[in-house]
Amino acid sequence: MLGSYPLRVEIGAITNWFGGAVDAGRSFFNSFAQVDPISLALGMFVFILYLSMRALALYNTLGAAYPDSRIPYRNIWGAYIAAYGFNNVVPARGGDIIKFFLVKVSVQDSTYPAIGAAFIVESIFDLTIAIPVLAFAFSEGVFPNTPQLPKLGTLDLSFLSTDPQLTLFIVTGLALLALIAFAFLSRRVVAFWFNVRQGFTILFDWRRYVREVWLVQFGGWLLRGASFWLLLDAFGIGGSVRNVMLVLGINAVAALVPFTPGGAGVQQALMVSVFGTAATVAAYSVGQEVAIAVISIAVGFIALLTIFGFRSFGDVMRAGKAHRAAEKAEREDYRRP
Repeated sequence: MLGSYPLRVEIGAITNWFGGAVDAGRSFFNSFAQVDPISLALGMFVFILYLSMRALALYNTLGAAYPDSRIPYRNIWGAYIAAYGFNNVVPARGGDIIKFFLVKVSVQDSTYPAIGAAFIVESIFDLTIAIPVLAFAFSEGVFPNTPQLPKLGTLDLSFLSTDPQLTLFIVTGLALLALIAFAFLSRRVVAFWFNVRQGFTILFDWRRYVREVWLVQFGGWLLRGASFWLLLDAFGIGGSVRNVMLVLGINAVAALVPFTPGGAGVQQALMVSVFGTAATVAAYSVGQEVAIAVISIAVGFIALLTIFGFRSFGDVMRAGKAHRAAEKAEREDYRRP
């Protein structure tokens, strides 16, 4: 009799755990069933508008770099949307490779260093807006303390809560070091830096940069906040300036860890930690990412098919590799006596 007591305890614990898991799962799916479809649809529409504004800022940057080229905005828009959708299903920002190639073939006589520099111009706004967003989010005191962050079940993010500005500085510094390293490894350093400078052209006219890039991206950022407000309402969390700022802060932290699709895992863990452990919050954290991934992939695929004529993301990747190989072969033929 006594020997069977531990077995009964273990069976009871397993039964209780299983029952709790079933209840949690039922609450989770019930939260999905109560989603407001109108707010969800409006949120997705506004989110696509946000991505369109980001694409417009990139379009203006490329227009300054290549003033004599006719650049179709719809191509830049399609490349941006397709890359964003691909990044939601592939880790380590694999969609950026797609964006590189599609933008390159859309801008006549463009070069990869110039296109890469144009992408860096885009990140300036992200850095300037991320600092106040993270400062607000951490000042609210709802983010996990430093010892708790490693227990979120993902990568160790404890350093982000101690000094987010330093983290952003480190990320930017690493990107610049990578760019410099590539330059010194290039056989044509002078040409490389000429092309990089060309991509940075709009920065040499700061009034034009503020007007055509920073303010456009700021408008897009406001649309992103409006989209999150609608999604918070759709999932029953409640839209407010504070909640939107906290979601933006969570997204900023997740963006610093690009090793999972869309920052998955990091974002969901922080969302539950910040807003609570209720099934509604879990449904929102998952539902928001699923909705954004689905709409961006769907619109991105349509853009690939109708604008560029590709039938899959894989076709784009293969075409990009073939294009780079052809350019390399052409350069080698040019150098031969």
